[in-house]
Amino acid sequence: MRRLFGTDGVRGVANIYPMTTEIAMQIGRGIAFLVKDRAHGHRIVIGKDTRISGYMIENALAAGICSMGVDVLISGPLPTPGIAFITTSMRADAGVVISASHNPFQDNGIKIFSKTGFKLPDELEADIEDLIFSQKMAALRPTADEVGRAFRLDDVRGRYIVFLKNTFPKNYTLDDFHIVLDCAHGATYHVAPHVFEELGARVTKIGVEPDGKNINHECGALHPEVMAEKVKQLGADLGIALDGDGDRLIVSDENGNVIDGDHLMAICASDLMSRKKLKKKTLVATVMSNMGLELAMEQMGGKLVRTNVGDRYVVEEMRRKKYSFGGEQSGHLIFLEHNTTGDGILAALQLLAIMIKRKKPVSELARIMESLPQVLKNVRTAKRMDLELIPGFQTTMKTMEEKLGNDGRILVRLSGTEPVVRVMLEGKDYDIIDTMADELCELIRKADL
Repeated sequence: MRRLFGTDGVRGVANIYPMTTEIAMQIGRGIAFLVKDRAHGHRIVIGKDTRISGYMIENALAAGICSMGVDVLISGPLPTPGIAFITTSMRADAGVVISASHNPFQDNGIKIFSKTGFKLPDELEADIEDLIFSQKMAALRPTADEVGRAFRLDDVRGRYIVFLKNTFPKNYTLDDFHIVLDCAHGATYHVAPHVFEELGARVTKIGVEPDGKNINHECGALHPEVMAEKVKQLGADLGIALDGDGDRLIVSDENGNVIDGDHLMAICASDLMSRKKLKKKTLVATVMSNMGLELAMEQMGGKLVRTNVGDRYVVEEMRRKKYSFGGEQSGHLIFLEHNTTGDGILAALQLLAIMIKRKKPVSELARIMESLPQVLKNVRTAKRMDLELIPGFQTTMKTMEEKLGNDGRILVRLSGTEPVVRVMLEGKDYDIIDTMADELCELIRKADL
């Protein structure tokens, strides 16, 4: 049973267990212990998004790491994929990101990258939990000149900007593009505008004034309608919405229509297929991706492989089977040719390159896939639910699945990052699946009373 880590690190309300400074310090000590046990560099990078609670957690993590005799390199606000890049670029032994991604500002989280730039596998997160709760580190306290030191990295934004620009074809520019860019008042606010502007685009910026409390608030990838409306008002060519830590991308076409991660994956997979760069002609996505994506891949002569929800599981499957591209409907797009994790800015650059090469607006490119009607509803619960114990739930699910047959599917799962049950249905008739979703949600609510 996991006690701290979920599907994307440790996450919760800041200053309430487990997102306390005490636990953060112990996590820092645990990471440092594993680093000293497995490597020789003894340097760990720490980055964060723009949440007000990031300061206290950053200091607690740094204190824990230094207390184990490992040095800390502090980047300040930088997107999650930027920390993955800096960790490998600087040959550090690990990277830590303080962020709750798309969650509201009162939440925060800690996710860890290994020296290879990939998120820690479940077994290493379990090792850290064991170190913390078994008190195995209690007697290990370096003293005198053996304690670690903390250094601030002043040039990481510039390094990351150069890295991103180098993923864009050198013979292309964005001179003809007007882009609406929404940074969600998050970690990309100091980076993303520079990337697109330096490549020649005219950029209208929103969500670039973080105050510690407005991250993801009615903006960014969670609320792309704000960006989409601005695109329509200004007659821009494209809208780009990122989330709080910069690893997600949602797009608006020139008409203000929102384009999700499934359509973006279909566009990019098609381009990779045409260049023989989609390894094994396979796209990796999660169980949440629309059936329309699966059909689109079949029409291209490729296939879709599904994983559990979470970009880390997409990446693990890609590495295990040596695939090159994958992502999530929520906007994580992972190009292993370029980076080790989802990167919203990088993904936007790949999309823009396709638009230039094919001389087509994104509205036309997005026609490569047609989504089946999909309903996704969330039920917030007071306690973690065991779905199999809800009276009548499994029987109701089976009856509904039989009714949908091969023309639809049902997925009900517990969120790995918050006390929520997610109910998703797909089928040919929206009204039918919407009614089914409401019935399942009502069963969950009654069981939670």
